[in-house]
Amino acid sequence: MVYETSYGTGKKVFSPDLNRGKWEKPTDYIFACVGLAMKMDVFDFMYYLLSDMGILGILPYFVYVVIYLVPIIFIHSFMGQFSSSGFISAFRLSPFFKGMGYLSVFLTLSMLIYYSIYVALPLLFIINSFRPTLPWSCEGLKAWFNATSGRSTICSETINGEHSEIQNATIKDLHVPSVIFYESFFDGLREKGGMPEINDAYELSWHFVVLFALVWAVIAFIFHKFSDTAKFGKFLRYMVICTLILLLVCFVRFLFLPGDLSWLGKYIAPKPYDWALGTASTFFIAIQAFGAGWGSVIALSSFNGFKTNIMSYSWIISFGQIFIFITFGLVACMLEQHFRELADASDKRVLNVWLMFLSSASALSTMGWPNLWTIIYYTTLLMAAVISISTQIFTVLQSLFDEFEDLRERKQEVTFGLITGLAFCSIFFCTNHGITYFCSFYSDAAISNISLHLLLLLVILWIYGRQRFQRDIEFMLGQHFASWKIYILRYIAPFILLICMPIGIRWSIEDHSYVSIEFLVMCIIVVWLPILAIPGYGFYILSQNTGSFWERLIRTCRPTDWYPVEMEYRQKYEEAVGNTETHQLFEVIEDVN
Repeated sequence: MVYETSYGTGKKVFSPDLNRGKWEKPTDYIFACVGLAMKMDVFDFMYYLLSDMGILGILPYFVYVVIYLVPIIFIHSFMGQFSSSGFISAFRLSPFFKGMGYLSVFLTLSMLIYYSIYVALPLLFIINSFRPTLPWSCEGLKAWFNATSGRSTICSETINGEHSEIQNATIKDLHVPSVIFYESFFDGLREKGGMPEINDAYELSWHFVVLFALVWAVIAFIFHKFSDTAKFGKFLRYMVICTLILLLVCFVRFLFLPGDLSWLGKYIAPKPYDWALGTASTFFIAIQAFGAGWGSVIALSSFNGFKTNIMSYSWIISFGQIFIFITFGLVACMLEQHFRELADASDKRVLNVWLMFLSSASALSTMGWPNLWTIIYYTTLLMAAVISISTQIFTVLQSLFDEFEDLRERKQEVTFGLITGLAFCSIFFCTNHGITYFCSFYSDAAISNISLHLLLLLVILWIYGRQRFQRDIEFMLGQHFASWKIYILRYIAPFILLICMPIGIRWSIEDHSYVSIEFLVMCIIVVWLPILAIPGYGFYILSQNTGSFWERLIRTCRPTDWYPVEMEYRQKYEEAVGNTETHQLFEVIEDVN
């Protein structure tokens, strides 16, 4: 293996951004990474599996901590902290695979385009919660709902209620008022409810256009006031703390939803089948915490001090994420049980779709002080979504500034230009199809996450090599990275990822069977085609080198300009690896793993 710099190779030398800043407090890195777990789309689509897992549903999380979460978070943290770079420039470790960084940028931006939904919906309910009577309460529903439409609700039933044939039995469907309230903003959904048919025309809701505009105005304000790294870290710190406090308050209050606590017995002793079915879903919840393109942790760790103990931080972050998963899961479980009791009492089926964002409003309307609790609950969801969006944008921007030196001189223009572009593209999700079927993007992102993690493990543990990886860790932290951890990363974690890949593919196929051809084309363009950036960039960099194909491949896979950016640590590192002259090319004779 050859350790080399760009000097003398004809390539542009990596130029670190010396003004990128650092966290005000080391713990800001922990809060930022814990905030990544507040991805509401994860709980939005997984609650129906989690609700029946009971207390045993906690156990898979702790298994993933050991075999997956902590090791992967540690690798991400290592790449960012050692290189002080975002998830593009960090691939100086193996330039052939820098396309993974570009892919991560693109996938993250794709997620951000639809994710504004998770801020717009809470805003919708918060704004309408200031009315004297909640429009989705049983009392408020009478003022605007057409009772002759033939749609039965949990408030009252009509003679011509909808029916579903299930196993030769007729079951009347009861609609949730808050879901009907949401559907009323689209003419087509107001008439028939449910989801739009594949052949239905696309209908734009100007109410949601305004809400989306408010969302992106809030995001722009955040980056106007907290563009500096230290200030942004402080902002995230207080946002995460406040969100966790509100989440705990909601959790305690939901324990006293109307009805008894008979569900606790089922929660303590769940059925083995329900637990086994939900175990797979917990894996996808865990893997999605890293963001759509998994690169956020790399970028966030790049603001750490060089000697920050990321070993202990990785454990703290993992347990913090688990705490959030469990708490949100319990909230979803209590909401689900509330509607199940309504269904059991009436011997009918309650259509509590989109549980945590839509149906929950009707559950809250049955409480004392319903307006107050609706505002508190949806403020919690809104803050969680704002944390996720702002963190992802921050990491994308910093990764671009690290890689492209010219952009550093125009940070404000790039920042607000990006936010404006995202706001414009998100208008598609103000349509009846867009706001309903965006989950197809999420399911495809799960597959890309698995693929990128597999490739990252290959790059770090096999191409760069476990010995060099352990050497760098020992140099940076003064601690030895145990061989059993290497074994987990090299063999066990990839094995788990490979097992879950077919599950993700099947999930994606099922989701696409419900959507129009336009959605399939969009998913191909924004999720699948960008994967070609990995081999595409690899072949591009091969073409920039000389020699045989094998010589070019070896040269582009070995680290280039891979060293700490701080001069003190850089000099010590060069001495440690035997590269004492910065501007020349030296070979370090090592066995390739």
